[in-house]
Amino acid sequence: MSVGIGAAGGIDRVMALRAQILEQNQALGRANAAAPASAQAPATSFTDTMSKALKDVNAGQAQAAQVSEAYERGESVDIAKVMLARQQASVGFEATLQVRNKLLSAYKDIMSMPV
Repeated sequence: MSVGIGAAGGIDRVMALRAQILEQNQALGRANAAAPASAQAPATSFTDTMSKALKDVNAGQAQAAQVSEAYERGESVDIAKVMLARQQASVGFEATLQVRNKLLSAYKDIMSMPV
């Protein structure tokens, strides 16, 4: 069984993309290591952090829905892009759900403490 030219070209593109991602990760790692500690963002409140996280998860789900709808309408959207967007939205939602569960558990523990 032989592999066609198209499949070999696809593998080459994937490997080139992988190499590019690795180079970008290394560059980001060097940039983060070189940044001084005082250049970090100021501390934000828990409410602001949670609000931003929920907005990001909502935006991810909206983007996944938009890409899925475009694919269903027959627009030229790559199925891999659709699946990636849906998986990212799913992971974001699951992470948010786990944080909520931990917060509820902590709240219940605090409320059950004797005063």
